Amino acid sequence: MPPPRIAAMSLAAQFAQMTLLASHTRMLPTVASTKLLLPSTRAFSSTPRRLNWLAPKAGESRKSRKGRCRVPTGGSMRGTTVVWGDYGLRMRDHDRRISSTQLRIAEETIKKRLRGMKFRLYERVSANIGVYTSGNESRMGKGKGSFDHWATRLAVSKVVFEIKGDLHEQVVRDAFRLAGNKLPGLWEFVKKGDAPKMGITKVGVNGITAEDLRKPRRKLPLELHEDAAACMPSASSP
Repeated sequence: MPPPRIAAMSLAAQFAQMTLLASHTRMLPTVASTKLLLPSTRAFSSTPRRLNWLAPKAGESRKSRKGRCRVPTGGSMRGTTVVWGDYGLRMRDHDRRISSTQLRIAEETIKKRLRGMKFRLYERVSANIGVYTSGNESRMGKGKGSFDHWATRLAVSKVVFEIKGDLHEQVVRDAFRLAGNKLPGLWEFVKKGDAPKMGITKVGVNGITAEDLRKPRRKLPLELHEDAAACMPSASSP
């Protein structure tokens, strides 16, 4: 025996019934319901989501060249002082290229040493230079090679990490000492308000100004050159 036939309702009647049910069950939001919904909703924030500073977001459009670290020949002091934090880690050695793995290990070392303390760590550099390598024992040619890792070109006397928080100076010194041991080169501890550096020379210390460092080297008079040449022993003398 076939099942009983159900009287079909028109589409307009179905829509009318749905709107009536929705109007009956609709409730105005109260203070209690708003408080309950707050934890499940995401608050609006104008600050962008923190990206990974050890790898670019978009990658590279073409393979980057090896290049050289920038040498501030024009007398630049940018990036040699602490700006946002209270203490910083500054390079004391010559300029070099540092990989993103080394920077990540140094960052993890600082956070591990300061675990449980309230602080904020600032990264002043970004690893945005792609390093490409070829396989071992490969013949010359055949292109530049495949991507290996990200790196950054760090000039001399540049601040890499900064810390701000309610921390003792000796604790921060110890954390930066451990991080400097993980990084290649020589590093030094700086505080907010320390003198900037132009190259490897501190500006404002012992009467040295930026104008003096920007001036060309003074040429000695000709008489001094002749006296110095006369004092030198000759090559023909026994």
